[in-house]
Amino acid sequence: MHARTIIKGLCAGLCLILLGCSNDNNSETETTQPAFADVDTARIAATSPGTEWLSYGGGYNEQRHSSLTQITTQNVEKLGVAWTYDLATNRGVEATPIVVDGVMYVTSAWSLVYALDAATGKELWVYDPEVDKSVGVKACCDVVNRGVGVYGGKVFVGVIDGRLEALDAETGAVVWSTVTVDQTKPYTITGAPRIVNGLVLIGNGGAELGVRGYISAYSAETGELVWRFYTVPNPNKMPDGAVSDAAFESIGNLTWGDDGAWVTDGGGGTVWDSIVYDHVGDQIIFGVGNGSPWNRTIRDPAGGDNLFLSSIVAVDAKTGTYKWHFQTTPGDNWDYTATQSIILAELPFGEGGTTRRVVMQAPKNSFFYVLDAATGEFISGKPFGPQNWAAGLDENGRPIEIPAARYGTELYAQLPGPHGAHNWHPMAFNPSLKLAYIPAQEIPATYSLDKLWKTKQVKWNTGSDFAGGLAVDVPPGLMQASRASLKGRLIAWDPVTQEARWSVEHDNAWNGGVLSTAGGLIFQGKLAGDFVAYDAATGAKLWTTNLKSGAASGPATFEIDGEQYVTITTGWGTLYALTVGLGYDTPVSPKVGKVVTFKLGGTGTIADIPLPEVERVVKADPFGTPEEQQTGMIHYARNCAVCHGGLGISSGVLPDLRWSDYSGNADAWQAVVAEGVLADQGMVSFSDVLTPEDIEAIRAYVVRQAHNATAQAKAPAPSGN
Repeated sequence: MHARTIIKGLCAGLCLILLGCSNDNNSETETTQPAFADVDTARIAATSPGTEWLSYGGGYNEQRHSSLTQITTQNVEKLGVAWTYDLATNRGVEATPIVVDGVMYVTSAWSLVYALDAATGKELWVYDPEVDKSVGVKACCDVVNRGVGVYGGKVFVGVIDGRLEALDAETGAVVWSTVTVDQTKPYTITGAPRIVNGLVLIGNGGAELGVRGYISAYSAETGELVWRFYTVPNPNKMPDGAVSDAAFESIGNLTWGDDGAWVTDGGGGTVWDSIVYDHVGDQIIFGVGNGSPWNRTIRDPAGGDNLFLSSIVAVDAKTGTYKWHFQTTPGDNWDYTATQSIILAELPFGEGGTTRRVVMQAPKNSFFYVLDAATGEFISGKPFGPQNWAAGLDENGRPIEIPAARYGTELYAQLPGPHGAHNWHPMAFNPSLKLAYIPAQEIPATYSLDKLWKTKQVKWNTGSDFAGGLAVDVPPGLMQASRASLKGRLIAWDPVTQEARWSVEHDNAWNGGVLSTAGGLIFQGKLAGDFVAYDAATGAKLWTTNLKSGAASGPATFEIDGEQYVTITTGWGTLYALTVGLGYDTPVSPKVGKVVTFKLGGTGTIADIPLPEVERVVKADPFGTPEEQQTGMIHYARNCAVCHGGLGISSGVLPDLRWSDYSGNADAWQAVVAEGVLADQGMVSFSDVLTPEDIEAIRAYVVRQAHNATAQAKAPAPSGN
C-alpha cells in the first residue's frame, strides 16, 4: 500500500503553531480539530448541498439537489471545462466526488482513492489498496466503486475485496483497516460508506454468486464492529447473536421454507448501494437486493415472500434494531433489487395538502413507491416505465403478478429484465418543483429455469437460463436491430400524482446519474459520453458537451471562492458495457477514466484519447458439430457472457474472445479457462464448473461467432415489416 502525497498549507500550519505558542495555557484542555475533512453529523444534517458536497447523495436526504444558483437556465450555455484529471483505471467508474473544505475525494475502479484540489484538479495524494486482481471474478458488474465517505478527519472507502478502510484525509495514510466479509466467499463492496454519529455504515454485494447479505455499522474511530443486521435468515433459522435476531424470529423466518438452495447458497439480499440516514426519525433506511439464486423455485421451493429480499428496511441508527420494512417484490424471481436510490422528502398529500415525510424509490421492478418515512406505510405506487410482470399493485402496495412471469421451463419474455427499469444510477429530487428525476431504461430479457443448475461457488449462480433459447447462428442484422430497440429515458416524475411531467428519450438504454440544482437545471451523463443540462421544469435541452468516455456516474456541484463548479467522473465499463455494450460495429471506447469539472467561462479541453486497435481477424476455422456449438453457447451464456458480452460480443471492457489469439489454440484456451494462467488479471480457473469438453465447446461457439460477425456487421438491419 502506498500514498503519493503533496504537502500543502505550510503557511496555515505555521499560523497554527504561532497561535499555539501564544495560548499554551489552554493547549492541554483544547481538543485538536482535524485539519482536513472536519465533518460530523451536525454539519451534514445542517448543510443542504451547496458550497460543498459532503456525502454520496449530497446530504442525508440523498436528494442530489444543490441550492447553488450561479449556473442557471439563462447562462448554462457558457459552461466550459475548468480542469480534468486522469484516473488510474481501465475499467468502469461510478463514483460521485465528495467536496469538503476545497478538497475533492473520489474513487475509481479497484477502489483507488484520490484527493484533489477541487478548484484546480491538482493531485494531493492517491491511495491504492492493492487489490488482488483475481477478486474481479467475484464482481458481478465490473470492479467499480461509487465513492467515499468523509468524517472526523478521515476518508472511508469500501474496498472491492471486502475491506473497509479509514484513511487520513490530509495524507491518505491508512488509519485502520478491517475485513467486513468472509473473503473465501464471493462478497464484494462497490457502494459508498455513509457515516452517522460516529458509525460507518457499509453493505456488500455478491448475491448473483451465492452469499448472505447484511448491513454493518463500524466505529469511525477504531474500525470495530458495533452492530450488524442480516437481511435473510441464518440457514438453520437459529439466532446469529446479531441485532437482526428478533426480526427474524418474529417476522422473517416465517417467510422462508426449511430447504432449498438458500440453505447452502446464502439466500442473497445484499445491501450493495442505497443507505440513507433519516435524521428526523434517527433511523437508517436501506435497500435490499435480490435472492440467491434468483429463481425462487430453486432458492426456496416453499414459495414464500423471503424477507427481507427486495425490500426497503428501517432500523434504529444507534442500535440497528428493526423498525419497519416494505417489500417491493415479494418472493423475488427476477433480480428485482430494491437497492436503487432512496430519497427522503416532505410532500403534500390529501385534500388539505397535509405534509408528510416520505421515502421515495424507483427500483428495478418499474414501480415508483412513496412510503411514510416514520412507519413504512404504503402511500402510493405506479409504474414509471413499461412492464409486463404485474397487473398493478393492490391497496397495500403488493404486486398483482401475471402468472406467466413466475417462469418455469417455458421462456417468458419480460420487461424489465435483470438490468431493471432503473439500476444503480442515482436519481434526484427538486424540492421546489417537487419532481423526482429518474434515469430509466427499457431492457427486456427472457427468463426460464436453468435446466443445468447446480451450486457453483464463486461463479454466477442464478438458476435462470441466460441462453434464452437463442440459436447459435444469429441472423445478420439482428444484433443491430435488437440494440436499437433498447431505450433509455430521463423522466421527471411527480410523486404526488404518480405521473410523468415530462420525459426525454436517449439514444442508448444505459444512461447516467442525475444532479438537480436550484438554478433550474438537471445534469445527466450518457453511456456514449454526452453530458447534458436540461431545463428542470420542461425537459428542454439547454447545453451538451462530449466527455470522450462513458458517463454513467452521478454528477456533483460545489462552490469555491464564489465560483460554482459542476463535476462528473467518466470511464468505460460497468454492467451494461460488460454484458450488452455498444456492439461489434462500434469502436472500442478509451480505457481511461477522468474527473471532468466545469465552470462558467471555462476554457479547458478534454484531451483526445486514441482508441485501442482491435485486430478483428478470425483465429481458427470453424470446428465442432452443431450440437457441440449449441452446448458451447449454453455454457458461454452461463459462465462467460456477464464479463465478455452476450453472444460473444464484447464492447472492449474485457477482451473480445472472438478475436483472441487464445481462441485459435486449443491448448492455450484450456490453459486460460481450465488452469487459470491469467488469474492475476482476473481470469480464474473454471475447471470447478466446466469439463475440458465444455471448455472446448465454448471455443467452438466463440470461433463460430467470429465467422458470423463479418456478415452481421455488413448486413442491413431487418426492416421490421
